[in-house]
Amino acid sequence: MRLAGVQLAVEGGDVEANVARALDRVRGAAAEGADLVVLPELFDVGYFAFDSYGRAAESLAGDRLARFAAAADANDVAVLAGTVVEDLSASAADGLAVPAESGLANAAVLFDADGERRLVYRKRHLFGYGSEETDRMVPGERTPVVDLAGVTVGVTTCYDLRFPEQFRAMADRGVECVLVPSAWPYPRIEHWRTLGRARAIENLTYVAAVNGSGRFGDDELCGRSAVYDPWGTALASVGDEPGVITAAVDPERVATIREEFPALRDRR
Repeated sequence: MRLAGVQLAVEGGDVEANVARALDRVRGAAAEGADLVVLPELFDVGYFAFDSYGRAAESLAGDRLARFAAAADANDVAVLAGTVVEDLSASAADGLAVPAESGLANAAVLFDADGERRLVYRKRHLFGYGSEETDRMVPGERTPVVDLAGVTVGVTTCYDLRFPEQFRAMADRGVECVLVPSAWPYPRIEHWRTLGRARAIENLTYVAAVNGSGRFGDDELCGRSAVYDPWGTALASVGDEPGVITAAVDPERVATIREEFPALRDRR
């Protein structure tokens, strides 16, 4: 599976411009041969645009994500709609299972190449250090995995990288590639690099850590998106400017490494 991670330039609060830019990058990556396109965390509104969350929130069955489902289908490419601000009451009214009957969630939605919704992940570990996320969002409760084009895929989000038990639970369920849409800011660059690589090494899995790019007042995203292989080797990376990283994800390589190197079997 050929994965493309889009390090998108995000404008705080400008939902329509951000969505239009993201859709353009999805089409471009598909034209370059991508099988899966991954967008960053809160690419629709911008992570640090806290006052815009309520205005931007929609049901996961709403018109905004329907545009990404349609783009996936039209371009024959799977799409992880990075994360978006979800209106939980609207999603509940549309028949979706939700962790609470009201409030907002930081939600990622994975569409397959037919535009079908295959996975919903709501960020479990909400960030409160210099952030309003814990005050404005409801945490998720589940970390699902799904087969996508022959690869077992899971999703976490940004701050989740600091909680290795979440990744290990997915490894126990056979995950071969973890997608991590993020809005990781300066100055914690070395944390970002180290944690993504560590989660890949610990679980002998691919990790695609896809960050945004842009400034929000005093806060600036550090970019540096990367795809790590099961040995923790960076297969593709980029600096802090907008860009696209591409890498091949091979489930047979995961199986071979796990068979030859017994770290997962040696746990006690």
